[in-house]
Amino acid sequence: MTLSAQIPTTPRNRLLAALPPDSLARLWPKLERVEMPLRQVLHDVEVPIEHVYFPESGWCSMLSYTEDGDAMEVGLIGTEGVVGLPVVLADEFDDLEAIVQAPGDAFRLDAGALREAMDEDRDLRHLLLRYALVHHGQVARTGACNGRHHIEDRLARWLLMAHDRAEGDEFPMTHEFMSMMLGVRRAGVTVAARVLQKAQFIRYERGRLEVTDRPGLESASCECYGIQRRASDRLFGGNKVPYRR
Repeated sequence: MTLSAQIPTTPRNRLLAALPPDSLARLWPKLERVEMPLRQVLHDVEVPIEHVYFPESGWCSMLSYTEDGDAMEVGLIGTEGVVGLPVVLADEFDDLEAIVQAPGDAFRLDAGALREAMDEDRDLRHLLLRYALVHHGQVARTGACNGRHHIEDRLARWLLMAHDRAEGDEFPMTHEFMSMMLGVRRAGVTVAARVLQKAQFIRYERGRLEVTDRPGLESASCECYGIQRRASDRLFGGNKVPYRR
């Protein structure tokens, strides 16, 4: 029996699924499937990172805090990635908080075990370092987008990113979180959401948001969404399988 034959299921996490079969088989016994409840903090600011997480469903926000306690989302990680990138980059601390914004489940791996696996497996190390670069691009693009584009464009972009990682067309969403995500006041978010809803691209009520017209929402987004999506597709060898399955 080959190593790859010992894996009982195909991971939904795109990084794990992109590994060569033998690389995944060596890592598999060390992975633990865990739940990711809403608002769970997967790693905190300047606290040693003990585990990394490969989401199988749901997604996490990377939050940057100011001294007065305000938070702003600077990155989003779902089934395309791994939470705990400082470990991949030979560190154990982060100045960002990783928090679950859409509940799901993940494969959890001890940080030390990941370091050992990366030392022993060139394919794993290469893939994770390439993903770190793609995620860095997402964070950089978010900064540029927030500084240059209108709220409606930015909201459309973020909703597309969330929709990519959601199980369906509907997912939980509040004005409070959208405000934090965009770095604007709730009044501005309310106006932007109304514009998208009036165009019939989304439906929003009682803390739930539904994407009703995906092509329309794409037309309302700035170019930042397409740039980041193409970067992610290149990571997986040009395979344009969507995040959502």
